[in-house]
Amino acid sequence: MGANSGTPAPPEPPWLALPPDVSDRLRPLTGDLVEAIIQAVPQLVPAYARPIEGSFGRGLRMGVAAALERFLELPGTRLPALSDQSRQLVAGLGRGEFRQGRSMDSLLGAYRMGARVTFREMSRRSMDAGLGSAVVVDLGESIMAYIDELSAVSAEAYAFEQSERAGAVDRRRAELLELLLLGKADETALRQAAQLADWSVPAAIAVVTLPLERAQGLRQRLGAGAIVIERETDAVALVPDRGPASRADLHRTLTGRSAAVGPAGELGQVAESLRLAVLAASMLPPRAGDDDPPVWADEHLTEVVLAAEPSAVAELARRRLTPLGQLPENQREKLEETLLVWLQHWGQRAPIAEELGIHAQTVGYRVLQLRELFGEDLKDPQVRFELEIALRSKRRERG
Repeated sequence: MGANSGTPAPPEPPWLALPPDVSDRLRPLTGDLVEAIIQAVPQLVPAYARPIEGSFGRGLRMGVAAALERFLELPGTRLPALSDQSRQLVAGLGRGEFRQGRSMDSLLGAYRMGARVTFREMSRRSMDAGLGSAVVVDLGESIMAYIDELSAVSAEAYAFEQSERAGAVDRRRAELLELLLLGKADETALRQAAQLADWSVPAAIAVVTLPLERAQGLRQRLGAGAIVIERETDAVALVPDRGPASRADLHRTLTGRSAAVGPAGELGQVAESLRLAVLAASMLPPRAGDDDPPVWADEHLTEVVLAAEPSAVAELARRRLTPLGQLPENQREKLEETLLVWLQHWGQRAPIAEELGIHAQTVGYRVLQLRELFGEDLKDPQVRFELEIALRSKRRERG
């Protein structure tokens, strides 16, 4: 291995080029410079436009003074921009910005403004002291490199705090969802858990379930008002239901995701809504295509009911459809379909003919056959109800 191989050495810091005595010449400026920065920043960065007094004022003065003092330790050295102590201080500023609910833009703007004021005053003092323009150029480069390091450390701490907060919120939202799915917590406990999870409980909630591999990007698409929790094989989302408009938006968002949506309800109905969504999806052919819409459980409640007790429904079909049992298969299927549509349209011949795509006279002929086969049973509301259940079951079996 050659002598020049290996990891290249890091570049020398710009403050190495500054004469070491620059610090002694500039240090008397510190007091006035702190005040100049403190006065300039609130005027030009709106987020800090507040009285510089009390604990806020003391903390701000200490922070600015510490940053300037560290900078004045650097000229003529290879020291890193920040010591361990000053790094902790600068990181604390980043964390504080997140906790105060501000974006990093405010703090970065304050750093830039502080750098401008610092360079203006220090370059003026350097020229007055006869240090020359070359020193002023190196001084400007050093100040900018120093501010870049402050900004990077604060931004990293801000991002870490944000990530930690998001992780804590996700954990609390997962705990909230577990409480909801157990269905045993009282209303007060649920609302306290929702508050801890930083979730404003909507008046009506739609529950969504979808395969885990189809959930990518869903949290961003649904927005801040929704909760999305990823489990082992699926994802579950709680989404505010605000009527037809939000339903249309949710329909677009879930298209192509093999999703199922339970009936909208209140907080305590989440577990039941999810159960109905899962049942409805299991009753229908898979919707795995990129253009396939979600399954809306409230549009398929009959299928869910029929699937709940398949043996009971099969026995009901066997008993109620016995009069059709001796007919040829083709004729039996036509009469079963006609009877189901006749029951759905309350015997109105025109809509029956339109749905079946046959002539009204053909409807009359088939209905006459049905009356001969079933007799007075077709006048009994209970029998008619049971016939419709049995016929819907048969239709579902045929696909």
